[in-house]
Amino acid sequence: MRAVQVKEFGGIDVLEVRELSAPQPGPGEVLIDVDVADVMFLDTRLRAGWGQDFFPLSLPYIPGGAIGGVVRAVGAEVDSVWVGKRVVTQTAASGIGGGLPIGGYAEQALARAATLVEIVDGLSTVQAVALAHDGRTSLAVFDHAGVQPGSWVLITAAAGGLGTLLTQLSAAAGAKVVAAARGTEKLALAERLGATAVVDYSSDGWAERVREITGGGAAVVFDGAGGDIGGRALTATADGGLFLGYGSAAGDFANGDTAAASVRRVTIRGLFDIVGGEIDWQSIARRAQSAVAAGELEVVVGQAFPLEEVRRAHAVIEDRSALGRTVLTIGATV
Repeated sequence: MRAVQVKEFGGIDVLEVRELSAPQPGPGEVLIDVDVADVMFLDTRLRAGWGQDFFPLSLPYIPGGAIGGVVRAVGAEVDSVWVGKRVVTQTAASGIGGGLPIGGYAEQALARAATLVEIVDGLSTVQAVALAHDGRTSLAVFDHAGVQPGSWVLITAAAGGLGTLLTQLSAAAGAKVVAAARGTEKLALAERLGATAVVDYSSDGWAERVREITGGGAAVVFDGAGGDIGGRALTATADGGLFLGYGSAAGDFANGDTAAASVRRVTIRGLFDIVGGEIDWQSIARRAQSAVAAGELEVVVGQAFPLEEVRRAHAVIEDRSALGRTVLTIGATV
């Protein structure tokens, strides 16, 4: 089978398409003919050698933690009814809040039967894979936030996979959304998806501008950017508001002045504060799929590259030019 392999950590040139032996499913596992593989910002950072304390990768490895395709074979203890079904899933090695996001950039990959979600009718495999992480996470984060009609919501990295979904969810709940992103194309996308106002966080004073727009700060902040951008977003949270930091698109999680936020009675929650609880991830994944299939949500896939162009996929994420989700199209059923 063809697969992308990383033999050493480094730039995009370490991503090589090679011929490798297909894996064999063990007990509780299935083998999937991969049609689409998700490409995450985390993939680019791990490829560069970041995060070995949290993600102890052994070289060589195949990147990619989420896939969609057709079940080809099942291992012991797995019902053969799965064979031939079109599914989306994490790879066998991956997991929410743990595991390694590896094994997905390949024509065939292993997954645990327990994580399989059959793709609903009316949804493409590309859409399903774009929802594999973002659909579940956006709903979990949004449910936790308790967004109220008429309230102001600030979303950073608003043109990313999670940001585009949270913009729509917040607008549908009757909230007024300030979408923060970099560049006119991303801001235009956020406006199309329902943002009331947009700010470019490459401009000085953007957080102060948010406070002006919202009349003192946003009641809820969804921070998908992290880093210094997330720190500034924290200052744009209203007194007594809620700050949810779930992303690190700017390099790391938000690094704002938490002591000052505490004085203003701002509640700060990180991603693991949310996903660490008891969540029925299978149910929430089906809920996200159904919403897109019904036309209630739009999943934005801004970039789709064939396996041979995996370096381009990583490049657009690293240079911050990507819109929505980025995927690799590998098989025929997409």
